[in-house]
Amino acid sequence: MAQLKGTMFLTILITLIIFVGFIAVVSVFFSYATDLELDPASILVGALVLALIFMLIQFAISPSIVRWSTRLRYLQPGENPWLETAVSKLAQQAGVKMPRLAIVPDRTPNAFVFGNSSNNMTLAVNQGLLDQLNENEIQGVLAHELGHIRHRDSIIMTFMSAVPLVAYVIVQMAFNFGYYGGTGGQRRGNRNGAAYIVLAGMVALVVYFIAQLLVLRLSRLRESYADAFSGYLTAAPRELESALTRITYGLSLSPQEPHGARALYIADPALAKQEVSQVMEHVNKYDLNKDGVLDEHELELAMEQEAKSRWGSLNSAFATHPPTYKRLLLLRQIDQDIQSRGVQTTDMYGRV
Repeated sequence: MAQLKGTMFLTILITLIIFVGFIAVVSVFFSYATDLELDPASILVGALVLALIFMLIQFAISPSIVRWSTRLRYLQPGENPWLETAVSKLAQQAGVKMPRLAIVPDRTPNAFVFGNSSNNMTLAVNQGLLDQLNENEIQGVLAHELGHIRHRDSIIMTFMSAVPLVAYVIVQMAFNFGYYGGTGGQRRGNRNGAAYIVLAGMVALVVYFIAQLLVLRLSRLRESYADAFSGYLTAAPRELESALTRITYGLSLSPQEPHGARALYIADPALAKQEVSQVMEHVNKYDLNKDGVLDEHELELAMEQEAKSRWGSLNSAFATHPPTYKRLLLLRQIDQDIQSRGVQTTDMYGRV
């Protein structure tokens, strides 16, 4: 757990340092751009307060947005006894409060958790997950989602995702002001002011790009840690490995566009489509028994081979989730550790 906290803390610290530095630079440029005699330090404090308010608003309304956008339905007590019992047992093992359970009327296999408090979390599963996976695989997925609750990932990511969003808003405001304000500024002899605003927008654009990469890296890390947590909690990492293969394949078949909140899910539909598409381009090479269909084993081998391409490694830097092949390999290594040493939770994240 110390390794997890250290990695998360370092990533968050770097992001926040960049963000505060960015706000400071933008504040100085803004002070130069206005005719008002404003102290840059005062502008910095004001900008930080506004950014904090922005983050708090996002933090407060994000659960409502998720509920509305996914059209989930909360389960009534006794409505799905197996799911309730499974989550309750796993939550007790994980040391977290039992989350509220919800079903999303979506035929694709997926699941996610959300909430703005450890005591008020929701675990939602797509109907497709319950229909397409067996009970052991579902338990692997549930343990993964409880890992997110244990690590407070939903809360952390809600705050962290606001950093690039604030930078993006400043980019839009600066460039719009520079364009329209610059035209008026030429008439008023205030060309330098518009130039400083545009320069602030350029700084914001760079910070947006860097912050987005850091947030995406943090998102991928949290998925890997949740995978490891599930493997040790259930002592059956192969079940989650099997589940991820089925989920990736199932998501790749969906004709619908990926959901806007796909970063929350256990698997990203857009990434799944991309991974399976790459595999299907060379289906003849991976179809070992030549039956025209890639089974679970063949798909795993295919993704491992595709992972060796440089493009795949570069593209993963812009993904919310680790490549599926990396997740499968991690779970396989955890399974080997459990088989040889038993369940050693003191080094739960050593393979991440």
